[in-house]
Amino acid sequence: MMNSRTMLKLGVSALILGGVTVTGVATQGLSLSAFAASGANAKKAASEARQAQKAIAQRKGHNAVEHAELAVANDPNNAEYRALLGQAYLLAGRFASAGQALTDALTLDPKNGAVALNLALAKIGQGDWAGARTLLQAHAETIPVSDRGLALALAGDPVTAVEILTPAVRDASATAKTRQNLALSLALAGRWREATQMAAMDVPPDQLGARIMEWTNFARPTNAYDQVAALLGVRPIEDAGQPVALALSQQPNVAVAAAATAPAADPVDAYMPGATPAPVEQAAVEAPSEPQAEPQQVAGTGPQVVFGARDEIVQAVPAARVPAAVPVRVASATQPARTATAPRRASGNHYVQLGAYVNAAVARDAWARYTRRVSALNGTTPQGAQVSTRAGNFYRLSVGGFARTDADALCRQVKASGGNCFVRVAAGDTVASWVKPGSLQVASR
Repeated sequence: MMNSRTMLKLGVSALILGGVTVTGVATQGLSLSAFAASGANAKKAASEARQAQKAIAQRKGHNAVEHAELAVANDPNNAEYRALLGQAYLLAGRFASAGQALTDALTLDPKNGAVALNLALAKIGQGDWAGARTLLQAHAETIPVSDRGLALALAGDPVTAVEILTPAVRDASATAKTRQNLALSLALAGRWREATQMAAMDVPPDQLGARIMEWTNFARPTNAYDQVAALLGVRPIEDAGQPVALALSQQPNVAVAAAATAPAADPVDAYMPGATPAPVEQAAVEAPSEPQAEPQQVAGTGPQVVFGARDEIVQAVPAARVPAAVPVRVASATQPARTATAPRRASGNHYVQLGAYVNAAVARDAWARYTRRVSALNGTTPQGAQVSTRAGNFYRLSVGGFARTDADALCRQVKASGGNCFVRVAAGDTVASWVKPGSLQVASR
């Protein structure tokens, strides 16, 4: 794993998203006003939020989390407090928790570009590059171009990052931050000569060589979270997620006893954005009682960050869609069980491409996830092909050797299960390098 403190030497302008020079976490627009709670809860929430801000400024992630969780517990419908909690989780290296808190904050405040930017960072840190790119695109109007460009590069699309940052640096209002973000994006796209020339505009000559060397290491992460951790100067830890009691969907259950005599409110509408439920006097809520696992530093075994050209965007495997349970009719206690067989597919020259990854090892991990989630792939043999593009070298993952109609049908099944794919003709595909000769599966029958 990259050393976070070392990576901060990359330069403030290139590594700070959202305009905060203390933590690298976007915090614009957070006035910490208490508006959704009343009485003791509102005062307690505001006090805890101020303490959380101080802890973030001092880079005390654990303390910031404790105070921010209490702020949210006492004022659960306050989008600003949830955004603050997300920032605290990022500073503590808890990317899964940050993603949950920031998703809740964005639900309450859909137009907040700073929250969307931080949520994109949390997604990148968890390996959800496709989700991060989609989020950045959806909030393109509210996230500054300089920040959005570098975030896109970190999310696996440095080509688009360069395209949107190049006009930005030509603008009269361009700053060193914008130029350095473009330089780093060029580096991530493999355009090192241009990256060096751009970096030289703001980096002293005696420091330029060291800067480029640091970027070289930055461009070769071992784990999905490496670059975001280096960006924020944090150490990622094992994270089971934020306490369930703090989830936005759980808030109708907060202080049930205190609200027992109040008129019943709609369990959904009362906690949607813009809702103003009748105030209920409650005792100040203490920290969630859910036991928390002792933080442990993450070992360097996670998925790798992948960068691709626009026409070869790396496809991160999305979360599986869990199918509904189907009743199974038992014919007889003595009747032998039938063994499921793979569908028969006609042989041909068409392949279903499932993704393009930085190397075969990452493709193998993606294949394992696909086969767990897409039953239609059972009985097929993974194929691979090494390709070179302007953005670098990639390993294509596919299955094939099918007739066009069968390939189309399989791709539809992959998409129906939440995957990504497209059909093409053979292009140097061979049996994947990790498949043992003695365990070859029959791809076409």
